[in-house]
Amino acid sequence: MIGYVQGEIVFLDLTHAVIEAGGIGYEIKISINTFTRIKDLKQVRLYTHLHIREDAHVLYGFFDVIEKNLFNLLISISGIGPGTALMVLSSMEVREIENAIAEGDILTLKGIKGIGQKTAERIIVELKDKIRKTKGLEKIPEGFSDLSDELKNEALSALVTLGIQKSAAEKTIQAIVRKYGKNISLEELIKLALKTA
Repeated sequence: MIGYVQGEIVFLDLTHAVIEAGGIGYEIKISINTFTRIKDLKQVRLYTHLHIREDAHVLYGFFDVIEKNLFNLLISISGIGPGTALMVLSSMEVREIENAIAEGDILTLKGIKGIGQKTAERIIVELKDKIRKTKGLEKIPEGFSDLSDELKNEALSALVTLGIQKSAAEKTIQAIVRKYGKNISLEELIKLALKTA
C-alpha cells in the first residue's frame, strides 16, 4: 500500500496532479480542497489511497490525513465509490461535511452533486457516531474554529492521549488561541495547554 507520495508537482489541474518521486511520475486524483492547498507549492506530500478495480489501479491523494480519513469513511458506505467521495470532498470543507453528518443535516448533504435523499440518509446513519467519536463534534467551541482543522485535531488528540479530558482540552486550546493568536505552533500550543489544563 502507498501511504503517501512526496515529490515535485510536474502537472496540476483541478482534478488531478502528477508528482515526480524517485524518478517516477505518480498520477493522483485530488479534490478541489487539496488543489486549493497545493496550487502554489512546488514540492508536496499527498496522503494516498490506492483503489484497485478489475480494469484500473487509481491513486487518490489528499493534502492531509483528516481529508483522507473522511474519504475512507465515505467509501466504506455501500453505494458510494471513490468518485462520489471525491465529489463530496470537493463540494465543501472537511469540517463542514463532518458537521453536516454529525448534526444529521440531510439538506446540506443533498446539496452535493450526486448525493440524493437516500444516500444522504445512509451517510448520516452509518457515519454520525464515527464522526462524533473521532472528531469530537458533539459541540465545537466558538474560538476553536480560529485554528486550522489539522492543528486543532492534532493538539486535541495529543492532549487527550496525555490524559486530559476532551472538554477541558477544548476549553484550554480556545483560551490559548484567544491569548496568543491563531498562528501559534503545535508544539507551543501543547506546551501551554499542559501548563494550564
